[in-house]
Amino acid sequence: MANLAEVLKNALSLEVRDRATLAERLLASLEEISEEEAERLWAEEAERRLDEYRAGRAQAIQAEEVRVKAERLFR
Repeated sequence: MANLAEVLKNALSLEVRDRATLAERLLASLEEISEEEAERLWAEEAERRLDEYRAGRAQAIQAEEVRVKAERLFR
């Protein structure tokens, strides 16, 4: 079985629409977990993202830029 790093590398190489479909299906699979577990997982993800930002491995993007990009993707 492929490890998470391999799966992530492959997933990120997909076209935008395929990545969106994959994300949707992955999120749908989380509906089977409890609300408490989902909150814990999102909190861990938020911490991970904040750590990445603080370490300089991620950049902030203006909300307006994200909105414009999202509108272009879903036209």
